[in-house]
Amino acid sequence: MVEDRFITIGHLARRTGVAVSAIRFYEEKGLLTALRTSGNQRRFLRSDIRRVSFVLIAQKLGLGLSEIERELSALPQGRTPTLADWETISRSLREAIDAKIALLELTRRKLDECIGCGCLSLAKCRLYNRDDEAGAQGPGPRFVLK
Repeated sequence: MVEDRFITIGHLARRTGVAVSAIRFYEEKGLLTALRTSGNQRRFLRSDIRRVSFVLIAQKLGLGLSEIERELSALPQGRTPTLADWETISRSLREAIDAKIALLELTRRKLDECIGCGCLSLAKCRLYNRDDEAGAQGPGPRFVLK
């Protein structure tokens, strides 16, 4: 049996674990495009499961909706994205993802030492931030966020 090319919003919600209201929101923001039946019911392409999954992953990575929309706009409408389509998005996001990984690794290392807040509340801070030199560099965790 050949699977139907179109799925209901409820099916899309069940397959992705995303609430129906979130799918409507994604549609409103242009991340998804629903087709309408003669009874005005939404139908999505089965490949929209991948789009919603991408949105979930991108949000976990901290990407904003405008960034996600920009990337999804490169995907074809009306057909399942190919490996080449996803590779294009991967290349586009690689620098941002690498920067987030670097920040996470730096934060992990600094949490073992000091987050660079300039508080001088720990004896160890005198070694890393003598006379609150980090405070002269600006507010916030200067050893992590430069």
